[in-house]
Order: sequence, then structure tokens, then C-alpha cells
Amino acid sequence: MTAALVPWGEVFASALRGHPCVVHGLPDRPFSLPVSAWAEDANGSDEVLIRQCTDPTLDVGCGPGRMAQALALRGLHVLGVDIVPEAVRRTRARGVAALHRDVFSALPGEGRWQCVLLADGNIGIGGEPVALLRRVTALLAPGGRVVADLAPPGVGLVTRVVRLECAGLRSETFRWSLVGADLIDDLSLAAGLRLHGLHEHQGRWFVVLTKDRR
Repeated sequence: MTAALVPWGEVFASALRGHPCVVHGLPDRPFSLPVSAWAEDANGSDEVLIRQCTDPTLDVGCGPGRMAQALALRGLHVLGVDIVPEAVRRTRARGVAALHRDVFSALPGEGRWQCVLLADGNIGIGGEPVALLRRVTALLAPGGRVVADLAPPGVGLVTRVVRLECAGLRSETFRWSLVGADLIDDLSLAAGLRLHGLHEHQGRWFVVLTKDRR
């Protein structure tokens, strides 16, 4: 008898508690989520990325809070946002403010954030990167920036229906996207953002996008 499907956030919460978690459907074969690494402190590669963040920063899809904590330790004002309560709890346990909230719902400081962070592939949230970037643009103050992890050049834009599996739980399907570094300029322009810088560090690609000051 096949087990009932549960919301993906419930499966991800189980992964945050230390159980191995596998993603099915993105890319073409299952792969393990690096949740244990996300639960650790920020590493050198993370630090290179967050040096691009400005104060104050909204960490969208903050997960267990390693990036938000690293930002706070650098003296920045930071707020983590995640739709998984376990992720919010773990971020708060690091001493960082976090809200259980969807990025598309009402958020504090709309139109006043200097930076929005989309780490660990979170530009793929919802499977509609342009819609997400337009929402992020509305959250930013004039002249504010988006700092986002990307897939390597050559990936293009890949949107799939995916599922998580962890500790005997199987999630309902949800949409997710991969955005390659070679495509981000077109997507950012469609969202009303400008490419400020595209960077690579030890195989990790990330971008800085800016909102017009007008």
C-alpha cells in the first residue's frame, strides 16, 4: 500500500531534523539535498556571497538560518522568511529574527529593503523566476539589490514538477526552477532589475541585480 502524500514542507522539516532527503524530478535523476551542510555555520563560499549584501537584508527561504546568522554576525540587520515552521524555529534558535511567511504574502518593510538574498537556489521558488524577481523588486528600496545563487552557465531555464522523499515520507509535487548564469540577464530585465555583477567562486555562481533608483 502506497503511503499518503504529505505537504512538501512537512517532508523538508523532517530533513531539517537530520534525516536524509532526496529530490525527485530535478534534474533528471534523484539527488540528495545538502540539508546537513545548510544546518552548519556559513562557510567560505557563503561568506564571498554575503559580502555582496547590504543593510538591511531579507533572507528569502532562509532554511535553518546559516546565511541569516552570518549576515547578523557581520553587523547587518537581517530578517529570515520561510514557509516551513521548523526552518523558522531553527533560524530563531541562532538568535536571528525570522517569520513563518510566504514571500508573496505581506511582509514587513515592503519597498524599504536594501537587499534580498536568494541563496541555495531559492531563485527557483515557485517555478516562476520572473514572477519571484518582480515580487522581490517590489520589496526593495530604490537602488536596492538582489543577491542570488545560480546554476552554472549552460543550464538555461529549467522548470520541473518535483517531489521530496525523506524518512518514509513522500511529498506532494511542487514546481521548482533552475536558472543558469547565462540566462539571468534576460530574466532580470523582464523583472525590472539590472545586472550589476555576475560572479563565480570555486564553481559557485551568483549574481547581483539592482533596482533603479527612480
